[in-house]
Amino acid sequence: MRQPLLCNSQKQDSKTNDPVSSLLIYLYVGHFLSRWGARMWEFSVGLYMINIWPDSLLVTAIYGAAEAASTMLFGPIIGRLVDRLSYIQVLRLWLFIQNISFIVAGGTVTALLLYPGLRISHFPLFISLIIITNISGAIGVLATLAGTILVEREWVVVISNGQPPEALTQMNSVIRRIDLVCKLFAPVVSGFIISFISLTDSAVTFTLWNIVSVSVIYWLLSSVYNGIPALIENSQKRNARFPPNDSIESPPSLQETESLLPHKGSDSAVRHHLIERVSKIPYVQAWTVYLQQDVVLPGIALALLFFTVLSFGTLMTATLQWEGIPAYVIGIMRGISATIGIAATLLYPILHSRISTLRTGLWSIWMQWTFLLVCVASVWVRNSYLSAWLLMGGVAASRLGLWMFDLSVMQQMQDHVRESDRCVVGGVQHSIQSMMDLLTCIMGIFISNPKDFWKLSVLSFSSVTLAAVLYCFHIYRVRKHLFHFEKLLSVIPWSIRQS
Repeated sequence: MRQPLLCNSQKQDSKTNDPVSSLLIYLYVGHFLSRWGARMWEFSVGLYMINIWPDSLLVTAIYGAAEAASTMLFGPIIGRLVDRLSYIQVLRLWLFIQNISFIVAGGTVTALLLYPGLRISHFPLFISLIIITNISGAIGVLATLAGTILVEREWVVVISNGQPPEALTQMNSVIRRIDLVCKLFAPVVSGFIISFISLTDSAVTFTLWNIVSVSVIYWLLSSVYNGIPALIENSQKRNARFPPNDSIESPPSLQETESLLPHKGSDSAVRHHLIERVSKIPYVQAWTVYLQQDVVLPGIALALLFFTVLSFGTLMTATLQWEGIPAYVIGIMRGISATIGIAATLLYPILHSRISTLRTGLWSIWMQWTFLLVCVASVWVRNSYLSAWLLMGGVAASRLGLWMFDLSVMQQMQDHVRESDRCVVGGVQHSIQSMMDLLTCIMGIFISNPKDFWKLSVLSFSSVTLAAVLYCFHIYRVRKHLFHFEKLLSVIPWSIRQS
C-alpha cells in the first residue's frame, strides 16, 4: 500500500515551498558526490595496475577478480544486512567504511607508483602493498553496494509512494543519469590529470577526494532521511520486523545440535533437520528468496551482460593503453559512452510510457546486441588503430541499449518484488553480476596477453546473445508472444502481401 509522502499539514505548505523537491536535490547531490569518487577509482585502477606491472593484464585481472569475488560472496549478506539495520545505521556504515577503504587503497597505490623499483628490490613489500590495495578496494566496493541498495532499491521506492506511477520511473532515470554523468566527467578529469600531470597525482587526488567528501555526503543524505517522514516511518517498520536480539545468523542451540547427531533408525530425521538448518543459513535464504521471484530471468539476463570486456572497464582500458591510445583519449571516449548512456535515461521514460516496461527491455537488449556487432567486426581489422576506434565506437553506441535495459529490469524488480524482499533480492542480483565480473577477470588471467583481447571480445558478445535469448523467453512466458505480428502485417502494403 502506498503511503502519503507528507502529512496533511505539510501538503498545504508544499504547494508553495515544495520541501520534497529541495530534499530530492539533496539526495541527488549526495548520490552524485558518492558516485564521483567510485567512478574515479573504477576508471583509474586499471591504469594504475598496468603501470605497476607493465606488459601484462595479470595484476589488473587479479584486482578485478578480488573485487568481483568479494561482491559475489558477500552481496547477499550485504543485502540482508541493509534489510535488518535502520536506514541511518546503513548510511553511517556505508560512508565510513567506503571512504576509509578507498583512502587506504589510494595511499598504497600512491606508494607503488612513487617507488616502481619495489617489484625488483623489495618484492615481498611490493606484493604486500598489492594485497592491501586489493583488499581495501574490495571492501570499499562492498560498502558502495550497501549504499546503492539503500538509495536505489529502498529510498527511491519509499519516496515515490503516494506519487503518480510515473514518479518512480522519473526518479530511477535521474538516479541512473547522475551515475552516468559521473561516468562521463570523472574519467575525463582523471584522464587529463594522468596525461598532463602524472599518474601519481591522480592517485593523490582520489585519496583527497574521499577525505573531503565524506562529511558533505553524510550531511546531505541524513538531511533527506530526517526531512521525509516516510523514510523514518518505513525504517521503524523494518526494525519492528526483527526483535533486538535477532542476529543475522544465530548459532544452533545445544538441543538443535544434539538433534543432528545420528541415532539408530533416524537417518531420515537427521537428513530433514540438516536440510532445515542449511535452509536457515542467511546466504541460502537470500538465494532462495531470489529464485522464487517472477523476475528471476530478467535478473539473470542483466547479470550476463556483466560477463564482458566490451565496456570501458579495467581490462579494455588497459588493453587500449597497451595499444598506444592516450589516457585522455580513453577518458574522452568513455565520456562519450556515458553521454550516450545519459541519452538512454532520457529516452527510457518516453519508451516506457508508450510500449511498457517489458517491451522496452526487449527492444533495448537487441539494440545493444546490434551495436556490438561493430566490436566483433573490429576483430578482423588489421590496422590496430582503426580496430581500437571501431571497438571504442561500438562499445559507446551499445550503451544506449544497455542502460535502457538496466532501467527496465530494475523497474520490473521494484514493481514485482515484495517490500520485505527488496534489499535481499538487490544483494543477490549484485552478487550474480559480480560473479559474471569475476568470470571476466578469470578470463583475463588466463588470456592475459593484450594481443589476444579479440578472444575475450568474442566470448563477451556470446554472453550478450545468451542474455537477449533468455529475456525473449521471459517475454514469451509472460505475454505468450514476442511481437504483434498482425500489427506488422497491417503496415505492409496489400499489393506486396498478394505478390
